[in-house]
Amino acid sequence: MLGNAAHRKPQKQSHIGPFILNCYEWMESLVFAVIILAIVFTFFFRVVNVSGPSMLPSLQSNDRVLISMLFHEPQEGDVIVITRTQGLTQPIIKRVIATEGQTVDIDFDTGTVYVDGKMLDESAYLENGTTTQPSDYTFPLIVPTGHVFVLGDNRAVSNDSRSKDVGMVDERYIMGKAEWILFPFDRFGKIT
Repeated sequence: MLGNAAHRKPQKQSHIGPFILNCYEWMESLVFAVIILAIVFTFFFRVVNVSGPSMLPSLQSNDRVLISMLFHEPQEGDVIVITRTQGLTQPIIKRVIATEGQTVDIDFDTGTVYVDGKMLDESAYLENGTTTQPSDYTFPLIVPTGHVFVLGDNRAVSNDSRSKDVGMVDERYIMGKAEWILFPFDRFGKIT
């Protein structure tokens, strides 16, 4: 038996070079990172493209905006992305003016918006005020449970809760809150 063992050929040992081993480790890390990013940008954050002038001066057409999608309770002043409305099937981006149970009134002569009888100070984001264009609704309005009242910052051209196409927005159709302008880089910053 010892004689047979001496005549056997030695088996080749498999040697994986350090370069190939490093490549496998890098690929494993890269795949893991891509999976984590996919999960984060599917369930927690999204990047959306602003289309149209209805949110000027706060947001411009073709701005890329980061929205947070988790644990968001709409608050007055929030800029939100809405996936669907009463008459529109395209997503829109608007500002929350009032939440459920609040009373909204608009003085179309002065361009002033009132919530629960108090005049809103919209000077931080509004340049043109509410126009005298007719509304599909008679004001004052009470926002129903589970809904919000939204307006665009550029009221002269905004299709918002003053129109039956949008109306009171069901909170189930709010994708999330717009948090940051990511692109173009010269406009990078937090949305107010």
